Amino acid sequence: MTDHSLQGKTVLIAGGAKNLGGLLATDLARHGAKAVAIHYNSAATKADADKTVAEIKATGAKAFAFQADLTTAAAMEQLFADAKAAMGSIDIAVNTVGKVLKKPMTEISEAEFDQMSAVNSKSAFFFIKEAGKALSDNGKICTLVTSLLGAYTPFYSSYAGTKAPVEHYTRAASKELGDRGISVTAIGPGPMDTPFFYPAEGADAVAYHKTAAALSPSSKTGLTDIEDIVPWIRFLVSDGWWMTGQTILVNGGYTTK
Repeated sequence: MTDHSLQGKTVLIAGGAKNLGGLLATDLARHGAKAVAIHYNSAATKADADKTVAEIKATGAKAFAFQADLTTAAAMEQLFADAKAAMGSIDIAVNTVGKVLKKPMTEISEAEFDQMSAVNSKSAFFFIKEAGKALSDNGKICTLVTSLLGAYTPFYSSYAGTKAPVEHYTRAASKELGDRGISVTAIGPGPMDTPFFYPAEGADAVAYHKTAAALSPSSKTGLTDIEDIVPWIRFLVSDGWWMTGQTILVNGGYTTK
């Protein structure tokens, strides 16, 4: 019987320097992963990456950090090659990379759309592609999307719209890689209490989001906390392997599909 625990597994996390990605990196190491490679985008997050590497190593696992702009296929291919060379294999690949823009469609420029598409859709496609090539049999792939995929709302057309294709990438990859025992999922958190969230929102919108979920009164912030999402990802990339091809919204009752 195939072992789907985290014991002795190797992990690559895109966007793993801080916030959700950083917490996930250390969490998977604490739960048995023997090596974790994290990606960070630029020199601005190198200090965060170094801190997360130190935290991973403190668990007894090996840790590696790689800097790259993942909006090109070549950069994504190189990231997987570097991570595999460092760890010897890749068993689990998680992509937390994303970019948000809250703006009316009539005000979004072509340059803004192209950047949103490159970060949220193109990079997700090539992450799953390279994971499909590099992962060990019985591996796991998980991509972060957004609970706005289940929302009827204005102003997030370029954000939710460029995350939406990941649902189909996930379905297609799960079919194509299933014969190797590889499960492929996407998880859509609600608005999260991270620095990623606040710059895009005004005070009124923040106040609304903090009360919008059914479970908001029981949350420490009213928003989705990164600590609420990490256990779901940990489950999906371990014992929850039988779930595949699905996009799961984990948001305390913020939206449903």
